[in-house]
Amino acid sequence: MTAITREFVGLPSPLVGRAGAGGHPCQGVYHRPAGGPPPRTAFIATHYNVDFSEHYLASHLAERGYGFLGWNTRFRGNEAYFLLDHALAEIGVGVRWLREEAGAERIVLLGNSGGGSLMAAYQSQAAEPSVRPVAGMRPVEAIEDLPAGDLFVALAAHSGRPEVLTAWMDPSVVDENDVLSADPDLDPFDPANGPPFGADFQARYRQAQRERNERITDWVLAQLDALAGTRARARDRLFNVHRTWADLRMIDPAIEPSDRVPNRCYLGDPATANYGVFGIGSVCTLRTWLSMWSLRTSQCAAAPHLARITVPSLVVHATADTGVYESDARAIHGALAAEDKRLEFIKDDHYLPASRPQAADLIDAWVRERG
Repeated sequence: MTAITREFVGLPSPLVGRAGAGGHPCQGVYHRPAGGPPPRTAFIATHYNVDFSEHYLASHLAERGYGFLGWNTRFRGNEAYFLLDHALAEIGVGVRWLREEAGAERIVLLGNSGGGSLMAAYQSQAAEPSVRPVAGMRPVEAIEDLPAGDLFVALAAHSGRPEVLTAWMDPSVVDENDVLSADPDLDPFDPANGPPFGADFQARYRQAQRERNERITDWVLAQLDALAGTRARARDRLFNVHRTWADLRMIDPAIEPSDRVPNRCYLGDPATANYGVFGIGSVCTLRTWLSMWSLRTSQCAAAPHLARITVPSLVVHATADTGVYESDARAIHGALAAEDKRLEFIKDDHYLPASRPQAADLIDAWVRERG
């Protein structure tokens, strides 16, 4: 087995200073084969919130001769304050380090899980700048000249932050301030509604999910206007979004059948998870909602960015995934502007616990075919 060297990388951000305790805003771990020349091709993987410094494919791809930078912006574990333009600037720090310090000549952007739409946004911005600052924020100069990647891989990738949150939302919530409030006609955990869920219920449910997202956006914009229209000292505020483990596909395996385990989400039983305290978007600032989660205003949807990606692209779908579905993978593949693009399938769950060497072999072969 190839010996692997792991190097901690801590770098400044163009937006914020180093922490008083010493930590750099941008941090990660660079994996590469021990000894020999620097790898000519290197991967970089980043997520909105999850720490990717020790990504599950890092060692596998390093063993196959690549560099792999598991990279974190300052929003790792800090989702409540996420701002897309700031994150893109800090991903650019990692890409530049790979080219200028690690000696990589070719960069592969790996968009895994939620990071799929984030890395798509990065490549899109590098190719054709379009990302705007969220309401009330200044433009970020550092995102106007980002170094682009040479290849793009979407691995078990969600279709975008506003889309995934809306698809997982429980639309039976009547009062956003009451975690137990529920409209029984839309309650996905009321046996009277299913499973199985009929076509009419599914249509009403999906529409109600979109309406809930829009109601929150209306409230957020009103809150920002109220803060701006007074002499209040606050420019933003925190709030909670409850009950976000209620995608009907998690509960009813007849909707988009796949190899997934029925009645499961990433946190186990959907009914239990839905009323728990852990969930995507559960804590937000007003501006983070607009930047990440709002169907109306977020620029974290993958499709518009994928339409600007023309480099060779690979989409890999895990067929037993309990939170990403084949329709998501096909939508990502279809939205890519690349002429050279491929869609592959692996029978495993979201983080590929049983098939990581297989995934690494697949990606390795695809990259080698492209020089």
